Amino acid sequence: MTCDGTALSSDTIIAQLKGLSTAEEFFEALDVSYEPKVLDVSRLHIMKRMGQYLAEEYFSDHRARARDALERAYVEFATCSPLSHRVFRVLQQRDPTKTAAPGQTFVSLDSVLKSFGSDT
Repeated sequence: MTCDGTALSSDTIIAQLKGLSTAEEFFEALDVSYEPKVLDVSRLHIMKRMGQYLAEEYFSDHRARARDALERAYVEFATCSPLSHRVFRVLQQRDPTKTAAPGQTFVSLDSVLKSFGSDT
């Protein structure tokens, strides 16, 4: 909604969101409350998840959908560790429950240090 109570078009809210540069600006623009401590730890994860939610949505409700996506993403990371959700590819690839890809071998730092110490 604008100051005069009229609804923003989906093009307008997208343009507004594209003009934002910090996570805090997204929360303010979409009127979503947050705790700075949570945002400091999980800001990239929250914003990435918001983008994933928006990609799943039909964007006809413009601001309401964007607000809902940001709120859902924030709640997800306010209650759980970013590592438990693994929204970034690098975290998905390093999932300790998955086995290494063929041709990749994990070498622990301890094993390297032990072999180095045995040579001296």
